[in-house]
Amino acid sequence: MNIDTQILIPMAEANNNFSKVLRIVDESGMVVILKNNKPRYVVLSFDEYDNIEQVRQKLFNSTADSVISENLFALK
Repeated sequence: MNIDTQILIPMAEANNNFSKVLRIVDESGMVVILKNNKPRYVVLSFDEYDNIEQVRQKLFNSTADSVISENLFALK
């Protein structure tokens, strides 16, 4: 997974300057907060979250449709 280094913020900086975190989210759609130099948390804009949720729902529906069609005889 490739992460833009511009969206990485250390935990201490996020605690001390949350407005900076929100500014980056407004510009980039997300921020990755590092704890002990490892990605630990993600802050997303609501639009970005909504896009992810829509993709997840489409994938779920597609998988459910596939399982139902493959087992239609047993379900009847």
